[in-house]
Amino acid sequence: MMGGQSENPELWAFLESLHSGEFLSGTVKAIERFGVFVALDDGPAHPVFPGVGFISFAELSWQRFETAADVVHVGQRVSCEFLQFDTWNLEARLALKATQPDPFQVFADTIAVGQQPPGLVTKMIPFGVFVQVADGIEGLIHLRELAWTPVETPSDAVQVGDKITVVVTEIDRERRRIALSRRQGSSAGA
Repeated sequence: MMGGQSENPELWAFLESLHSGEFLSGTVKAIERFGVFVALDDGPAHPVFPGVGFISFAELSWQRFETAADVVHVGQRVSCEFLQFDTWNLEARLALKATQPDPFQVFADTIAVGQQPPGLVTKMIPFGVFVQVADGIEGLIHLRELAWTPVETPSDAVQVGDKITVVVTEIDRERRRIALSRRQGSSAGA
């Protein structure tokens, strides 16, 4: 543990005063392999870390990225949602992605089960393929839903990079998943 209330009373009092869901502004001070440190505008300095705010990779962006530097850079001003007070590290856990609309929910609001969006095959796995149906949104087509006749492997029906039309068979908002098919839809079995 970094030190309790008695060792860092100003920092402890500041962090205790924050409320989950409030938005805080600051400057990105360091990008590390495990997350991003932010010096908060209204917060005291941290005794060890470059900033009292911390953004984990999962909370940086809704979009996939290779490195944190693809999303933020040192010196950048950010506004983040406060998630919780990490009493172990004496830091404010933050979410940068909370300042942007969730692309999955936006997609789910604009599409319905049964609709047939175009897609791009992005990845093959032994039991199916992933198909990108919108920017940053991928759904799974299970092997049994890949073709009208049974196939043994995904490559028997499609290849990575193929543009295909799919049918949305399920939208699971809670688990952020979309199930797709190539077998349903067109009434004549096309």
